[in-house]
Amino acid sequence: MLSVNNIRVVFNNVIMVLKGISLEVPDKSVVALLGANGAGKTTTLKAISGIVQYQNGEVEEGEIRYDQNSITSLDPDRIVRMGISLVPEGRRVFEDLSVAENLRIGAHTQQDRKQVSRDLEMVLEYFPLLRERFKQRALLLSGGEQQMLVIGRALMARPKLLMLDEPSLGLAPLVVKEIFRILARINRERGTSLLLVEQNALIALKFAQYGYIMENGKIVLDGSSQTLMENEDIKEFYLGVTEDSDKKSYADVKHYKRRKRWLS
Repeated sequence: MLSVNNIRVVFNNVIMVLKGISLEVPDKSVVALLGANGAGKTTTLKAISGIVQYQNGEVEEGEIRYDQNSITSLDPDRIVRMGISLVPEGRRVFEDLSVAENLRIGAHTQQDRKQVSRDLEMVLEYFPLLRERFKQRALLLSGGEQQMLVIGRALMARPKLLMLDEPSLGLAPLVVKEIFRILARINRERGTSLLLVEQNALIALKFAQYGYIMENGKIVLDGSSQTLMENEDIKEFYLGVTEDSDKKSYADVKHYKRRKRWLS
C-alpha cells in the first residue's frame, strides 16, 4: 500500500533530518516505527502526509508511493482524499468546538452527507465515551478522551492508511490499553492499515506485525515484531531487558553507541 523509497528530507535547505530511509506498509497491516527522540520518526510521517513542505522542509531525494501512485510532492488535502490520514502528536483538538463539530471537520473531504452521518455513527460505536460527550467542548475532555477524539476525527476521512504519532503519550496505562484495543478492532474490522510511531517500544511491538528502528535519520534495523523483540540490543536499549542487568555499568551503556551490532 505505502512504499517510502530512499527519501532525504532537508529543512531550511541546510538541516538534513532524514538521510535516505525506506520502509513499506502492506495493505491491512500494522507497522511500528521506533526510535529515540530526534531520530526522525515524526518527520517521516510529515513527509508521507505532505505537511513537511509547509514547515520549511523538502523531500530532496527519493520517492513516496501510495497505491502505485507517487505522492511525493502532493498537497496534504490531496493525500487525505487519496486515503491517508495523520493523527499528530499532542492531541490537537479544536478546543472551542464541540466533540460533534470536531468530528464533522474530519469529514471535510466527503461529499455524501448521508455517508458522513454513517461514519459519525461508526466513530461513536468505536468510541462510546465520545457519544456521552457529544455536545461538550473539546477543551473539557480528559487527555484520553481527546486522544479518542483526534483518532475519531481522522477516521471521518475514511482512510485506508491511518498514521499515528505517539498515541500513548501522557496517558494512563488503562487508557492506553483501551485505545490500542480499539485500534486493533479498527484494523481488523475495517482493514485499515496502521503506521504507528511510538516511544513505548514494548506496546508497539506487541501491537504491530512488523517494525522499523530509526536512529539519526536512518533505518538501522527492521523485521517482524517477534524478531525485533528477541534481538538482544532491542531488548536492552528499547525494552529495558537484560540478562545481567545488575552487572551492567554506565560505561557499558555508553559503549553501545560505538558498538551498534545491528549496523554490522
